[in-house]
Amino acid sequence: MTALLDIRNLTAVFPGGRRREPVRALSGLTIALEKGESLSVIGESGSGKTTLLRCILGHVSPSEGSITLFGQDTASADGAEMTALRRRCAMVSQDPYGSLPPTLTVLEAAMEPWLLVRGKHAAGEGEERARNLLAELGLRDETILSSRVRLSLSGGQRQRVAIARALILDPELLLCDEPTSMQDASTRGEIIGILAKRQQSGMSMIFVTHDLFLARKAAPRGIVLHKGLVVEEGLCRDILSAPKHPYTRALVAALPRLTSHGRPK
Repeated sequence: MTALLDIRNLTAVFPGGRRREPVRALSGLTIALEKGESLSVIGESGSGKTTLLRCILGHVSPSEGSITLFGQDTASADGAEMTALRRRCAMVSQDPYGSLPPTLTVLEAAMEPWLLVRGKHAAGEGEERARNLLAELGLRDETILSSRVRLSLSGGQRQRVAIARALILDPELLLCDEPTSMQDASTRGEIIGILAKRQQSGMSMIFVTHDLFLARKAAPRGIVLHKGLVVEEGLCRDILSAPKHPYTRALVAALPRLTSHGRPK
């Protein structure tokens, strides 16, 4: 069976500026993802997580290695072919303030990808889908749906609008870059549950996070990135309970622990 996503020896190097050394964002990364499979990518800021997602979508060209997406080598894809590949994917950006169109209402922002692909003649179906997704994500109030994104939404609400935008076209591959960083614990769990339902229907997902507990909830399998290198991989529960690499052990040691009084240390 051909993997939905097959990455081999991916290396991404950004040129340095004047008197600065080139920056190696990724080095020799190899992963594969099947239909309906999910993967957590764990690491701190600067570890290469976002660069990986941008390479998959063709926004960053690899310095070495290859990326095969839906059976197509992205390096050999022309503009039209790359556009077609991207339409089978969706991405939830790390920045819900910069990634949403500020002049649109919440409902319009959620509908926009649908209208761009399906056309205005499908606006009725798009609005229904957008309303259902927003309601599933806890945004039901008509006052919120009709308000402009830039005026009245919290960071957590913006993240949920971004997730609705990403899901409206039923992507085959969803790339999530810290998609719940501004949610409280209960909402975070609900969003993971919503994404898990889509995976049961065949959607694949890469879930980027610095939170090992969240990584375990989002996907059974994970990799740990450190300075662009995969330093550990396997089942997330094993990575969390018995980390092997010193960097992973440091991440686990930094997690909050409950005291005998039920409070974090």
